[in-house]
Amino acid sequence: MRAVLVVNPQATATTPAGRDVLAHALASQVKLEVVETDYRGHALAAAARAAEDGVDLVVAHGGDGTVNEVVNGLLARGPSGATPMLGVVPGGSANVFARALGLPRHPVEATHVLLRAIEQGRSRRVGLGLVDPDGERRWFTFNAGVGWDADVVADVDRKRGKRTGPSLYARVALARYARPRRERPDLTVELPGEDPITGLRLAIVSNTDPWTYMGARPIHLNPGCGFETGLGFFALRTLRATVVLRHLRQALSAKGIRRGKHLVRRDDAARVVVSAPTPVRVQCDGDLIGERTRVEFVSVPSALAVAVV
Repeated sequence: MRAVLVVNPQATATTPAGRDVLAHALASQVKLEVVETDYRGHALAAAARAAEDGVDLVVAHGGDGTVNEVVNGLLARGPSGATPMLGVVPGGSANVFARALGLPRHPVEATHVLLRAIEQGRSRRVGLGLVDPDGERRWFTFNAGVGWDADVVADVDRKRGKRTGPSLYARVALARYARPRRERPDLTVELPGEDPITGLRLAIVSNTDPWTYMGARPIHLNPGCGFETGLGFFALRTLRATVVLRHLRQALSAKGIRRGKHLVRRDDAARVVVSAPTPVRVQCDGDLIGERTRVEFVSVPSALAVAVV
């Protein structure tokens, strides 16, 4: 088996020693090439080249941003039987995709799982989300958002020199809520078989559950959503403090978001279109991808094979 290990040395929980242990362990089972990223988009380019070269396995060792780039590189030409299998060894602060797959948070433990999967020939096909399928095409593994959460991602991105983590995201989200830097336009969403829903102030699309994590605690916006279903959609008609706090408490509970008169939620949508009268920011897997007045999200079942036991 030919494999490429893509390592982000700047990721929160990635160390030179851990990288060397992982590379040595993988090299005992596969013919391995190691790529250390040194600029944004490097992981995407490395994964795309691996797919073109017919590599069997590409392992992403870093945070969710590294995983997202690798996935977008593997699927640059769309899903096919020739797409390399993905392996994930978490090395970031949140590692949402890896944890949603049931992988251990510790890189060494996750490496053991990956090695067993390779040895046993085990994998799992997962559905993914795709943004702007007829345009620039951007894949996401666990969530995407329009508006407030994308504004938070933009602010966190500007603080890239600082250590990222749940506390930083929480502080930025609170600051963005209390002092928005731009007018929040009303959003309109189109869902299959339904009339357009207008007057929304927040729109989040999920590819799995949990939506994300606050440290060790999962945040459940769409508990019925998973890698084998369509997309989850979560929206609020108002961002009044009482409404936001109520749904935050529900999201942090074991059952997750359940009900609310200001809530719009779907757990298995094949397609979601969100539009706004003025450009709003859009994020995918915690990475800002620009501004749009209209953005389409589609569910792509069984898009990729992931090495898991």
